[in-house]
Amino acid sequence: MKKFKLTKEEQWIEDHAEEFVPVSKEKFEMIKQAIEHRKKDAVLNIRVNSYDLEHIKQKARKIGVKYQTFISEILHKVASA
Repeated sequence: MKKFKLTKEEQWIEDHAEEFVPVSKEKFEMIKQAIEHRKKDAVLNIRVNSYDLEHIKQKARKIGVKYQTFISEILHKVASA
């Protein structure tokens, strides 16, 4: 059998597979719709103060996400409020 090299994300899923539980079809559809609504389909280019950007990057590292994802989540929370 051919062995495949897994990405870090795939390896994490493999290592934590026992934590996943089956869900009803309704719950699955709800999750699927939530993911669809969060898809990123627009590009935004902005200039920011380097001091602010460095602090954003530090906060993102602290919680373990990429800084672009962190910024996107901040914008989502503000837009949804």
